[in-house]
Amino acid sequence: MKTVIKRIGVWELSLAVLLVVEILVLGAINPTFLNLENLLFATSDFTHILLAALPLTLVIITGGIDISGVSIMGLASITLGLAWVAGVNIFAALILALIAGLLAGGFNGAFIANTDVPPLVVTLGSLFMFAGIATGLPGILDKLGFSAYGAAGFSAYLYEGITGLPRSFTSLAHGSVWLVPYPILIVFIFALILSVILRRTRFGRSLYLIGVNVDAARYSGIPVKAVLVAAYMLSGFGAALAGVVLTSYVTSSRSDLGSEALLPIITAVVLGGTDIMGGSGTVWGTLLAGLVIGFLRQGLLAMGVTSDVIPIVVGGLLVVSVALKLGFASFNQYRLNRRALKNREPEEGGAPST
Repeated sequence: MKTVIKRIGVWELSLAVLLVVEILVLGAINPTFLNLENLLFATSDFTHILLAALPLTLVIITGGIDISGVSIMGLASITLGLAWVAGVNIFAALILALIAGLLAGGFNGAFIANTDVPPLVVTLGSLFMFAGIATGLPGILDKLGFSAYGAAGFSAYLYEGITGLPRSFTSLAHGSVWLVPYPILIVFIFALILSVILRRTRFGRSLYLIGVNVDAARYSGIPVKAVLVAAYMLSGFGAALAGVVLTSYVTSSRSDLGSEALLPIITAVVLGGTDIMGGSGTVWGTLLAGLVIGFLRQGLLAMGVTSDVIPIVVGGLLVVSVALKLGFASFNQYRLNRRALKNREPEEGGAPST
């Protein structure tokens, strides 16, 4: 049993127990919540949060942060829509959207790796920059003579989004394998890939070392700049993938998709056990925490709680999770100090005189 707990992690095991208890409590209040099919399809409402949070874990492990993901979602969404109405195959347009996310993440990573500007400041700036590009892209293309919009006219891009997407694309978010919806299946595959990268590769080990001590990582021969750029590119890719899945789910391409998801994304990573100062964290912890937050939001909405109150609950979870992590860290340090003092007492006392 101890071996199992050690392999899984105490924090992750606690989150798994919390998730089960949460579902049972919400099910006791609203019995329809315990229906397996309802539970699985409810995840489609928040899979974009999970897809963006999972690779953000890698960034925060390095001691960095990326808050521009919500803008990259909108940028990927509008890129996909504009490419499609221009006559590009919808799945080729999907690839272009993912490339846009990779480039956006690469921009963040290159700026952070080659300057002393804090990651929070860089990604705060790019948050507004990417949102501006996503919003202004249709207008820029219109000025350049790009007139592929339909009967609704150019204004539809700004106010209604690009609708009428092919069924072959929208089925990505609305189809399923038996009872398992495609979006949550994509989430688990993505989590598995990232977990293998983080735990089984030199790149993953480098992320942890950079988070613990960037100077030590540099002196150890780790290409710190390249690793940071790759981490932020993965974060951008995850945000773009989230934007694509969300576009399929709402069947509309919009530049503002996912704009409300920043708080849940960061909360999922921190609640999942990733140290905001860097050096520790797991992909599975983030996934479990994201499920806890997602089902909590769904349960509160089912109970009639307004959407204005839910951010207060999620924000409270973020504060509590940070406080708990700090409390556990202080308690562990206290125990280590006490143990060190006890081990030193016999040495300082010396051998008894005869």
